[in-house]
Amino acid sequence: MIIKMKEQATKKEYEKIVAYLESRHFEIKDVSSEHIMVFGVIGDTSSIDPHDLYAFQGVGEITRVSTPFKKASRSFKRGDTIINLGKGVQIGGDQFIVMAGPCSVESEKQLMKIAENVKKAGAHILRGGAYKPRTSPYSFQGLEEEGLKLMRKVGDQTGLFVISEIPSADLLPLFETYVDIIQVGTRNMQNFHLLKALGKAKKPVMLKRGMSATIEEWLMSAEYIMAGGNEQVILCERGIRTYERYTRNTLDISAVLAVKELSHLPIIIDPSHAAGRWNMVEKLSLASLAVGAHGLMVEVHHDPEHALSDGAQSLKINKFKTMMTEIDKISQVLGKRHL
Repeated sequence: MIIKMKEQATKKEYEKIVAYLESRHFEIKDVSSEHIMVFGVIGDTSSIDPHDLYAFQGVGEITRVSTPFKKASRSFKRGDTIINLGKGVQIGGDQFIVMAGPCSVESEKQLMKIAENVKKAGAHILRGGAYKPRTSPYSFQGLEEEGLKLMRKVGDQTGLFVISEIPSADLLPLFETYVDIIQVGTRNMQNFHLLKALGKAKKPVMLKRGMSATIEEWLMSAEYIMAGGNEQVILCERGIRTYERYTRNTLDISAVLAVKELSHLPIIIDPSHAAGRWNMVEKLSLASLAVGAHGLMVEVHHDPEHALSDGAQSLKINKFKTMMTEIDKISQVLGKRHL
């Protein structure tokens, strides 16, 4: 529910109705501007009769929000959420951010070589898996804590921010120590215990779309994190499972437009997992920029033929550099800032 006060309403009138709603255990989300007082009422508002609220002086307009997600809804926040990482890097707004790196952290030497090259090419954030939730229990599972330490070390030495995927809530203290952005993978999109824990985290969270999730289900998962108090949420479209077998997944590029209509949260695209084929990554990346995504997450490896995971979808360093050159050209045409 959204309540808009009359233009001539006083602060005392605003505080009176807010106090009443808080006494009924509703959460208040203030979205006032310089000229008008507006706030959202979060909770089970079906118990509220809007006509009763008009009894409060200064109330101008009451609107019920039909979507099940509230804090993630554009109805509650008209302006886009922009997440500031520091050093001029923002996710959201008019910047186009690129996260790049190996699927898995394999060694310090491997990670440093890739990080130095993606940094030179224009990437802003180093991606890399330390804990690897894999379909097969016999596949490489990652270097775990040692991998996180290497990510932090290499990130600091190259000046890149760091993102890595968290598999379970008990590892949150480690991730808050070593990474700048905590990633929730597709298999954990509806791990509600983990999402609740991330609601208490101090770091931004990138939430990948579940491989069979609807957009509403995806945004409801974001709502879990935001309801816990952490509103620094980034959405990542990484392809959904369809009947098509030629590609690893099917990239739902229309999800960018849908999310931007429904939500204020920034959204990026992972073309590597969407296609599963390195030769498709560049074109899908350019399409992501053109459709209005706020950034990319791309897998890059200096020797993909011998990568311990996802070599088939990883760009070689020279291919990544070529792609970044094309991104720069299109960014200028579209008026996007690519640092």
